[in-house]
Amino acid sequence: ESTCADLHQRLENTIAFLKGVQPSQLEGSESRPVELKFPQRTFSFKTGLDYFTSFALPNVYFHCTTAYDILRHAGVKIGKGDFIGPVA
Repeated sequence: ESTCADLHQRLENTIAFLKGVQPSQLEGSESRPVELKFPQRTFSFKTGLDYFTSFALPNVYFHCTTAYDILRHAGVKIGKGDFIGPVA
């Protein structure tokens, strides 16, 4: 996406896709194999749980941390509590 309008459209398309996912489609996904195909490489995971814990979650944390760091560098007044949220 090269414009904010493109990004907003992608978000709308993603939300519409997620609303169309039925709970039954996710049943047993923690034990099914997952394969991600990219032009230069394929990632294979024995189970959905392996994919989630060793690939998806680390990527989410990486991108959240990177966004946090960019905001801090740009002078936004945020701190650790803004990143990790309330602690129970």
